[in-house]
Amino acid sequence: MALPKIDVPIYELVVPSTDEKIKYRPFLIKEEKVLLMAMESGKEEDVIQAVKTIVTECTFNKLKLGSIPMFDVEYIFLQIRAKSVGEVSKLRVLCKDDGKTYANVEVDLNKIQVQVDKSHTNKIELSDEMGIIMNYPTIDSFSEAGISQINAENMLDVIVSCIGEIYDKGGEEVWDAKDSTKKELVEFVEQLNTQQFADVQAFYDTMPKLKHEITVKNPKTKKENNITLSGLSDFFA
Repeated sequence: MALPKIDVPIYELVVPSTDEKIKYRPFLIKEEKVLLMAMESGKEEDVIQAVKTIVTECTFNKLKLGSIPMFDVEYIFLQIRAKSVGEVSKLRVLCKDDGKTYANVEVDLNKIQVQVDKSHTNKIELSDEMGIIMNYPTIDSFSEAGISQINAENMLDVIVSCIGEIYDKGGEEVWDAKDSTKKELVEFVEQLNTQQFADVQAFYDTMPKLKHEITVKNPKTKKENNITLSGLSDFFA
């Protein structure tokens, strides 16, 4: 006789970028094992693939992860993790006042939200004649570029992977990035002057982020430190 199936609770969340309601379940032991093995490997690509697998399975294969923003995936994974192994994450954070002492802190994952800068826009006017429309980085664009976060070294690759359209402000021509090669897009970005490049960088600096402010007391100096947690990895440090 077949063994009985264990009931799994179903929850609901709202996807930050679309306000769409989706159902999800906690991850199971077999899925947690995948995540633990990926973390033990220390390889970024393994962790990214594990997160992708868990979010896909736990949302009943309803989401096309390759086409939704990375911050959506991070938020969904955080909600899945909270319902799976506990809604409080215990962290060790570095105190900024002395730069060497770590403090223990507990963070309620239910309070973590995707925050949006009021000045943010994905439409960037490069000149009076031309502009670009940017797409948000996805989990696939991160894995393809072999990166876990945006920094000065990989900024060019990230920008190229996120260009959606280049348009003539007169409305006569639109160039879809999918119709161009990576080499052509790199050459286009390399033509930007300092101010234009800074305007593009501002898109990433202000785009929605999984972010939370905490205050911790340095156990040695007794001074309070205001610390910003940003991105999935900060909530499991």
